Amino acid sequence: MATIEALLNTAELPDSPTPRLDAELLLAHALGKSRSYLHTWPEREVAAEPGARFAADLTRRQAGEPVAHILGRQGFWSLELDVAAHTLIPRPDTELLVESALALIAATPAAVLDLGTGTGAIALALASERPAWQVSGVDRVAEAVALAERNRARLKLANAHFCESHWFAALAGQRYQLIVSNPPYIAAGDHHLGEGDLRFEPSSALVAGVDGLDDIRLIIEQAPAYLDSGGWLLLEHGFDQAAAVRGLLAARGFSAVQSRRDLGGHERISLGRYHHE
Repeated sequence: MATIEALLNTAELPDSPTPRLDAELLLAHALGKSRSYLHTWPEREVAAEPGARFAADLTRRQAGEPVAHILGRQGFWSLELDVAAHTLIPRPDTELLVESALALIAATPAAVLDLGTGTGAIALALASERPAWQVSGVDRVAEAVALAERNRARLKLANAHFCESHWFAALAGQRYQLIVSNPPYIAAGDHHLGEGDLRFEPSSALVAGVDGLDDIRLIIEQAPAYLDSGGWLLLEHGFDQAAAVRGLLAARGFSAVQSRRDLGGHERISLGRYHHE
């Protein structure tokens, strides 16, 4: 039997940007332990069954399958979320959207909408931080809605709820103080779609027309009908799309239009405020 340290040192993941982290996550999962356990007991021998499970998971990762899919779970904000192949894996970049939303309106009662909720990551992060908010998450994929609801129930967040809707289609008559979305924003034909984790994720959650802005255009066009006067719209987009998104917001009559930069210095979030006449 090999030790924890030996298994980690011989794990080969040449195509992963984070090979050591991936190996630690997979071994901890196979052992049913935390990563801190691996660091505390590196000399412990790994029994045959978890060793075989680790080897099998390592093979899946070597084939490019995302770690989150292998584990069935992904950390986001302060939450651990179940994930599945029919939803986008929550990413650290999207935490900027949560951070920006929390800073926009007070922690007093408010109706908030998350469009294209997927795992429920954004909606549940907001609901966990703002108990006074009522957060609705919608997705066109029924399996995504069911997954988001399972995450909500496990996290015991009573101020969030989810329903099936293609963007605003099922929300007639609803008004919100804040609408957030991480919609598809990759251009069809972008070479990144054939690389890394994106190969294993649903194209419907990634691709939005020739320039990647089709869904963002639709959301910006329709959002004012669902915003209270003075309400905010926040959108995540590609690293090179901020100027185009600001232009779309301004053209639709949004004010206070601005963009926010992620930790890499890219303008990743754009937002605006809508006042009804």
